[in-house]
Amino acid sequence: MRSWRVALWMGVWLGAACAMAQAGAPATHTITVRVLDGRTGKPVSPSNLLVRIDKLKQVHSDWVRQDDDATGFVTLPKTAMLVSVEASYDQSMEVYVNCDSAPVAYPGERHWYAIQTILRAGLVVPDGCEKKKHPIATATAKPGELIFYVRERRHGDPEGN
Repeated sequence: MRSWRVALWMGVWLGAACAMAQAGAPATHTITVRVLDGRTGKPVSPSNLLVRIDKLKQVHSDWVRQDDDATGFVTLPKTAMLVSVEASYDQSMEVYVNCDSAPVAYPGERHWYAIQTILRAGLVVPDGCEKKKHPIATATAKPGELIFYVRERRHGDPEGN
């Protein structure tokens, strides 16, 4: 009988310790975002980054912190699986066209990227904006970093990305 009580108390104590350890773990992931010009490959300093998760429409610009060197830091909930990022310019009145090389099924549809892939290996989205006679140097992403290429919107481009 006594060993049963000891085992019960040890189970309760172990469960409480695990719960406390999980409570102390951060409930977010942070990814670094760099935006590059699709024509030149040089860094672009956007007015803002527009972040969406898990194919939802809600924009989370409040999850973004931008440095002076055009690097953005996006804090995402750990439960999020996919992320879509757009960059704005002209005091956030216009949104750049993302140069994702894979065409989307419908004009205005967004590209979504697996957050775990970004965290584990980093991700450079291919630059499909310009046909280059002399290719620009390709960027390299570190684990936790998302790099994508953009261009300014042209007359006749569909709204959204």
